[in-house]
Amino acid sequence: MHVRDHMTAKVFTIRMDKKLLAVDEIMGWAHIRHVPVVDEKGKLVGLVSQRDVLRATLSDLASTQVDRRNQLGHVTLAQVMRREVLTIGPDEDVQMAARLMRQHKYGCLPVVDDSRLVGIITEHDLLAVVERLGPDGALKPAAS
Repeated sequence: MHVRDHMTAKVFTIRMDKKLLAVDEIMGWAHIRHVPVVDEKGKLVGLVSQRDVLRATLSDLASTQVDRRNQLGHVTLAQVMRREVLTIGPDEDVQMAARLMRQHKYGCLPVVDDSRLVGIITEHDLLAVVERLGPDGALKPAAS
């Protein structure tokens, strides 16, 4: 089982010059917890997680929703994104992705091919693989 067969290929991405408010809105709208940060050529340059957004708003303990939105509108992704991001290739085994995520306590791994982002594999994707495993360990077809 390869990562490419279980990753999410249509990934919401953002550029590092954007404000944290933009990524917070993407996460809320798309119901996701991780947004890869890419340059103009699609090269992965960082990652922002829901935890990073929360940490940025808790730092000032914004007292109201307006204060929180105002604060997020002033912070750039470059200020909070993680630049050192563990990645995986699309042809790696899905078990390797699970092992790396568990060892490092990550909720996702960006999938890159020649430094270019081609997808993301998340805990949710790996749970879907486990859900499809039969008693004999064989992968059942995905439900439609």
